[in-house]
Amino acid sequence: MKAFAFLAKNKVGLVDRPVPEPGPEDAVVRTTASLVCTSDVHTVHGVLPLPEGRVLGHESVGIVHRVGSSVRGFKEGDRVAVCAVTPCGHCDRCQRGQSAQCGGMLGGYKFTAQRDGNLAEYFLVNNADFNLAPIPDLVSDEAALYTTDMLSTGLSAVEAADIPLGGSVAIFAQGPVGLCATAGARLRGAGLIIAVESRPERQALAKTFGADVVVDPSKGDPVPEIQRLTGGVGVDSAIEAVGLPVTFENCIRATRAGGVISNVGYHGEAGGDALRIPLLDFGFGMADKTIRGVLCPGGRERMTRLLRLLATKRVDPTPMTTHRFPFSQVERAFRMMETKEENILKPLITY
Repeated sequence: MKAFAFLAKNKVGLVDRPVPEPGPEDAVVRTTASLVCTSDVHTVHGVLPLPEGRVLGHESVGIVHRVGSSVRGFKEGDRVAVCAVTPCGHCDRCQRGQSAQCGGMLGGYKFTAQRDGNLAEYFLVNNADFNLAPIPDLVSDEAALYTTDMLSTGLSAVEAADIPLGGSVAIFAQGPVGLCATAGARLRGAGLIIAVESRPERQALAKTFGADVVVDPSKGDPVPEIQRLTGGVGVDSAIEAVGLPVTFENCIRATRAGGVISNVGYHGEAGGDALRIPLLDFGFGMADKTIRGVLCPGGRERMTRLLRLLATKRVDPTPMTTHRFPFSQVERAFRMMETKEENILKPLITY
């Protein structure tokens, strides 16, 4: 089979690999569609140390090709989605409901980080009964792909933000995760959704996905405008969805006393090895502000619920698909994600 791999820092390419063999609890999926993620770009730039030759990708759907001897819930030919986070379902962290931290901090993120990812013609899914989810007939592969990471992560940010019914939220950055957080805030019942975004095409999408107001940070510090929009109090919740030190600090500054800051941004490529908390805006540690760092949970049950949201048309993530490529052109799609050429947001890869 062909697979898209990390070859060295800032170097990627298609490689030949044998089709994987499933263990007793595993499944092998024949890929039908994938998305390229900005996290893949961060990884190739060196944020996540990888061995040369490791296959990239964590956003794929497909058809079950083979199942292990202990798999009971799926069979060859089933159309399935799998989250970017694939926990074991057995360990203490999974038993505690912290599946993203399976086996240790961030341990549920296995694709690329711990083993080959799924930007490949076939890919292995560990603990298949726990991690595979059937795709409803009414849901396209393109739509289902968003449940594997972007939608799940954006909704995780909203869940962690604990937005009260009718409450206010500021969502910093309207990339794919931020847009899904905006859609999730609307589903959650937020009364005021403030999107912070400078790119015009993303500002327009933010309105489509449910933002009431868009604040442009390229025109000045967005926090005073957020304060004005909330009567000088600050938002109930703020979501950091890009992974920059300045937006993390702005989340703290924009949130009222007693509010919640939810971080799903992938920090590491910018800003060194630490994040700063502005003490005055944090009440010198006494403002009852909560900071939560979130990696989306995995597992069949959550994926089934996300796919139901698509089947019942509660949300449609497909306007985020800006470009389409055959798998043979996946490197071109990756390079465009690096440079943001042609205002690319999410490239769909078909096999």
